[in-house]
Amino acid sequence: MHVDVHLNSLWEEVPKGKSHTVKPPAQTDVCIIGAGIAGLSTAYHLARAGKQVVVLDDGPVGGGNTGRTTAHLACVIDDRFTEIERIHGVEASKLAAQSHAAAIDAIEETAAREQIDCDFQRLDGFLFEPRGHKGDELKGEEEAARRAGLTVERLPRAPWPGSDTGPCLRFPRQGQFDPTRYLAGLVRAVEAMGGQVLTGRRAGEIKGGTPARVETRDGSTIEAGAVVVATNSPVNDRVVMHTKMAPYLTYAVAFAVRRGAIPHGLYWDTEDPYHYVRLAAGVNAEEESVIVGGEDHKTGQASDQQVRFDRLADWARERFPGLGPETHRWSGQVMETLDGLAFIGRNPLDEANVYLATGDSGMGMTHGTIAGLLLTDLILGRPNPWEELYRPSRKPVHTLGHFLGENLNAAAQYGSWVTPGEVASADELGPLDGAVMRQGLHKLALYRDEDGNLCVRSATCPHLGGVVAWNDAEKTWDCPLHGSRFDCRGKMINGPSNGDLEEKSLGS
Repeated sequence: MHVDVHLNSLWEEVPKGKSHTVKPPAQTDVCIIGAGIAGLSTAYHLARAGKQVVVLDDGPVGGGNTGRTTAHLACVIDDRFTEIERIHGVEASKLAAQSHAAAIDAIEETAAREQIDCDFQRLDGFLFEPRGHKGDELKGEEEAARRAGLTVERLPRAPWPGSDTGPCLRFPRQGQFDPTRYLAGLVRAVEAMGGQVLTGRRAGEIKGGTPARVETRDGSTIEAGAVVVATNSPVNDRVVMHTKMAPYLTYAVAFAVRRGAIPHGLYWDTEDPYHYVRLAAGVNAEEESVIVGGEDHKTGQASDQQVRFDRLADWARERFPGLGPETHRWSGQVMETLDGLAFIGRNPLDEANVYLATGDSGMGMTHGTIAGLLLTDLILGRPNPWEELYRPSRKPVHTLGHFLGENLNAAAQYGSWVTPGEVASADELGPLDGAVMRQGLHKLALYRDEDGNLCVRSATCPHLGGVVAWNDAEKTWDCPLHGSRFDCRGKMINGPSNGDLEEKSLGS
């Protein structure tokens, strides 16, 4: 089904750092790689503490997965408190709830302090079971959430007019906001405190030590007391962290809806993969946007992206009969960890003064804000009660089966090296088509643009040699091993690769 909608996120106006043409300084207190919510939250809190900060990003501010979120702010763990408690215990479950609640508080306080107009709202969250489920998954979650210290109320249904969800759990004082407008405010605040946010600057080699060093791809070198790698998936690590998390694409669709037709709230079901819903400001005073997400799959391991968008749209229209036209479709990449919690803290490779923030586990906005609070304390030498909970070197003993399954899945993707190409000749490609073609022992990523020009790149991901797959819905090349993504012409848009697909030519 063809739908004439924007193939980008609802947050179209991506802010850019004003200092993007400035050469990086030779020295700074802290150099942060990544201008998404984790990187800029860390920069903001460190700058408030008096540290000189420099933020580097290859793209625009918020141009990665922060700009492709649906921006739910919840202290209700996506992987459920029953699972967090099973893996980590009750005390850790309490800390997880406290840290996510503190993140929402921090966003609210920062928006007020810096006068950031980002549509921040407090609202209720509702968890319900999908249609046709006869079991009661909610009972165990309600009990685990209470043990974690949360206020929770069981209701006969979520407040959707004309659609009965059945029993649900209500969690008060959750939140939502416009992520890119919030980032724009963080950039203004950081720069007002003397920090620099430099876009269009790709970090190359990152070396720990005293001082730590960052070498950019354009030849600059920055020495820093500390380096923070906040790039969604870490670009400074080849293997270790990637064995403990897996990349998933999650999809979102947005519709226009009459203002007030759907009560504001955050909504999730318990299906696997689950669906999630929120509202956002519309294009005029009479309308709002309703955002529906779900249909997750391993990155690079599905070819039915358009079908998944369509299924989401159908799911939404079945439950909200008054929806207007569909306006946007987009996807974002989620780094799912083995135990449902992010990796935030010191680099486990024992590189002195290098810190990581990765593994959003579907809660990137709160995990990213937690990173800003926790990493600031670690860099300043202050105690933080969440340090052990989010420590990147942790090895949860109750996740061995999951660990083996995800890594066997990644290893199996190398089998694509011995398969034929998807096309035998570039002549099979029409405008805006992409496909992998075998050429001798090598595989090529072919893309034909709207004018008929052919772009030829290596199909080998520079990270660990996976063969990329074409994503026809978003015109990207996606690596099925660890989630590196490249645009249609091979430019890196998401790590862990820190390089583009190599330029090639047919017949060589």
